Amino acid sequence: MLVRMTAVIVLFGGDGSEHRVSVASAQNVTSHLAEARLWFWTRDGAVHDVERNALLRFERPFERDFSPTPRSIWPDIGRAFEDNVARESVFFLALHGGSGENGTLQNRLETCGYAFTGSGSEASCAAFDKVRAKEALSAQGVCVADACLVDGDSATHEKLAHLFETHGKVVVKPVADGSSHGVRFIETEKDLDAVIVDIRRQGGAKVLAEAFITGRELTVAVYESPDGRTALPCSEVCLEEGRTFDYEGKYLGKGTLELTPAPVSDDVASAAQSVALTAHEALGCYGYSRTDIIIPGGPYRADRDAVFLELNTLPGLTAASFIPQQLEAARIEMDRFLARQIELALARSRR
Repeated sequence: MLVRMTAVIVLFGGDGSEHRVSVASAQNVTSHLAEARLWFWTRDGAVHDVERNALLRFERPFERDFSPTPRSIWPDIGRAFEDNVARESVFFLALHGGSGENGTLQNRLETCGYAFTGSGSEASCAAFDKVRAKEALSAQGVCVADACLVDGDSATHEKLAHLFETHGKVVVKPVADGSSHGVRFIETEKDLDAVIVDIRRQGGAKVLAEAFITGRELTVAVYESPDGRTALPCSEVCLEEGRTFDYEGKYLGKGTLELTPAPVSDDVASAAQSVALTAHEALGCYGYSRTDIIIPGGPYRADRDAVFLELNTLPGLTAASFIPQQLEAARIEMDRFLARQIELALARSRR
């Protein structure tokens, strides 16, 4: 079934590291939105109005760049927003990462007074910054991993060495990015030295170093249904030995297995869903979100039942992504989910 609704623009692509994922999300969203216009935001900033068939027939989006023949082109997103069709439309944001998810684009849309799906600029900015998000959840009493910020200065070695000596394994990641881009692990002294060299090459950019927590990795979406906020069934990420949940694992299925609903006890599922709901509310999210969680190994304990990792305000909506999996497990049609997001976008713009 297709959602038949005029004046919807699916905006996808963008300047983030998840550009190709965005194309795949747009394909799935577009397959359900019969009359939506499709605006492809290129890596160089131009915006192309593209044909529906050009997007839907594009193959292997996770591995190839989308380069359609556009019907019309605007030199940048600002000029695109000046078009009359933008003023009369709801923007469905099929963007991931970069300025499309960090609050920058949301701020522009709010300034224009346009309706758009997903969280507003403030929540988007707070969630995209992993440090701010962890602080917000810690303030709510949610468990978070021991961590520190480093930028390659003279204290970097001491901070990382202390974290490594205390916990035995450390994960180093960008403060703001997604899809496991730029993630490194410290498991040996050699790794420690190599990571420090890599950080210093980045010219002082801050990165987040966290204690690696061994356990079961769950992810839980929150959906704002007409009846209120609902945590969807959990999904579990299972990795082959020696693999990490990197881009190839997430999108090419190499070395990973995703289980929805997750084969966990009711207590564990409830704890993970509670963290997801708390994160959604504490960060001020809107419409939907997805929270990544670790359940530490060992016997179940209420004081450490679920550790918050991060929240995505615009998580993947590809045909194989977690949200479609969880919606199916909850017996919620994708059409219904998309229509609800558009309804919420219109309601917010009319306030």
